[in-house]
Amino acid sequence: MDDYLKQQLDELNKRIEENKTLLTDPELALLAQAEIEELEKQKTELEQSASTPMESQVEDYEDQEDDDGINPNVAILEIRSAAGGNEAGLFASDLLRMYTRYAETKKWRVEELDRSEGGIGQLKQIILQIRGKEAYSKLRYESGVHRVQRVPKTESSGRIHTSTATVAVLPEIEEKEIYINPADIEFEAFRSGGAGGQNVNKVSTAVRLKHIPTGIVVTCQTERSQLQNRENAMKLLRAKIWEYEQSQGPNIGDQRSLLVGSGDRSEKIRTYNFPQNRVTDHRVGKSWHNLEDILEGDLEGIFKALNQASSLENITEDEPE
Repeated sequence: MDDYLKQQLDELNKRIEENKTLLTDPELALLAQAEIEELEKQKTELEQSASTPMESQVEDYEDQEDDDGINPNVAILEIRSAAGGNEAGLFASDLLRMYTRYAETKKWRVEELDRSEGGIGQLKQIILQIRGKEAYSKLRYESGVHRVQRVPKTESSGRIHTSTATVAVLPEIEEKEIYINPADIEFEAFRSGGAGGQNVNKVSTAVRLKHIPTGIVVTCQTERSQLQNRENAMKLLRAKIWEYEQSQGPNIGDQRSLLVGSGDRSEKIRTYNFPQNRVTDHRVGKSWHNLEDILEGDLEGIFKALNQASSLENITEDEPE
């Protein structure tokens, strides 16, 4: 059992013992007994999570590494709404559907690591781990700002709005590639938000990690096991530290800003234009006129064009046709 879980169990045991001392008080006995039962339930759930094999330990997908030490079959995909308010959140949901549909056609395995939602149908942020043949190799050039031009359903005048969402695709980094000193991590367990009702966790299974030297913060809360959430959070933290270190290297900062950007409307890699039924990738200066099919996961044409670029230097920001 790791130190974090042991610390939480010790705290539960301490609170249970404190409540037991109140059982002799006639006025507090009923409240104390109810509290003890709730704490015992939390303790049981945590102990069960500790004894449940983590998914990563039983994963039977064949691990491979390319010349850079990166597994081409595992990708961490992050989608965030950016400029455009509610419409940006709806567009982020559209991108999520696009990538998950494509993953289905490739028979890739998609696991949700973290999610933050806005209003109905809106997505603030989602982080996925995608495993399958060439998952990272296929998706790696999706990093950047995606722009949508369309008339929102709430727009009565028919005016076209422009909104953006950012996509970041990171490789899964093994522990041997990125060493993280445990003393450099601030750990926090909290109760997951969930969907309400019976799905709301009654114990602190969600996990937040902060890497003190870089200030990077990650959260994972979609699993019911705190151990699994912490394992997923560590994977995500290693990937983000790897990205940070890459950005600090010589001549890499400009490439990263080109591929990722800040979410501003002007820093785009692709435009989805609904009125013209057109998707344009500005780095290769090419357009496709099957927007609906692309949003349903038909991405092979775009990926083929990107892969034909012989290097990152060949991917430039050309204006739409």
